[in-house]
Amino acid sequence: MRVHVVSDVHGNADALARAGAGADALLVLGDLIDFVNYHDHSAGILGSVFGPGAVSRFAELRSGGAPGEAYAFVRQLWSQIPDSRDVVREAIVEQYERLFAVLPSPAYVTPGNVDLPELWPRFARPGLHLLDGQTVEIGTLRCGFVGGGLLPDGIAPRRDPVFRSYLRTPQQYAGAVAALGRVDVLCSHIPPAVPELLYDVQARRPEIGSEQLLRVIHRDRPWFAVFGHVHQPLASRVRVGRTECINVGHFQRTGSPHVLRW
Repeated sequence: MRVHVVSDVHGNADALARAGAGADALLVLGDLIDFVNYHDHSAGILGSVFGPGAVSRFAELRSGGAPGEAYAFVRQLWSQIPDSRDVVREAIVEQYERLFAVLPSPAYVTPGNVDLPELWPRFARPGLHLLDGQTVEIGTLRCGFVGGGLLPDGIAPRRDPVFRSYLRTPQQYAGAVAALGRVDVLCSHIPPAVPELLYDVQARRPEIGSEQLLRVIHRDRPWFAVFGHVHQPLASRVRVGRTECINVGHFQRTGSPHVLRW
């Protein structure tokens, strides 16, 4: 069986339309929305509303180690827009309409931290499987899916009036992982907590990975653990026991799916 896997689509509908070509199934591991495009500052929701200058400033603050200032800057921008929450939601729905429309059948999709999974049921159709904390059989293997990002322990979700990232507390994330049961293929948006898989060499900092996912890898010894989230990882794949832990790549930029066979 040939399975294609993508993550971090961030609005690249043209490449997504081709991602399943020649495959028996397509797995999409989240971050469908293009909210802030760091490569084309005129694109993405932020760029289309406020222009490339605003995105450049946001990127400068964030890459300069001032995330608090960056998000304060964005909040100040959105405060100037009446009904900003509705503007963002409408833009997100427009992106989802394009993205879900081009997915082949069957496609198995789990949300990333830059997604609004509460909107997804409106796009449901035969052959499109929207999964989070669930396990399905694809061919001969049991594949478990866990979506979203992970908050640091003790940190409450940010109360953003415009867009609230899909971030789970450690307890919520552990519950979603526990719901999987035994798996042969572990599919998530964020990586397991392996240091080489977490470090982003361009951002020069580690992202947050999941200890719960790593425990599943040690317990079940799945053939593969596939994920995205870290756009420029120090290591794109690491073997843990018999399990190949694979960052499938920043699909928005590569436009190429990772290929698995079983």
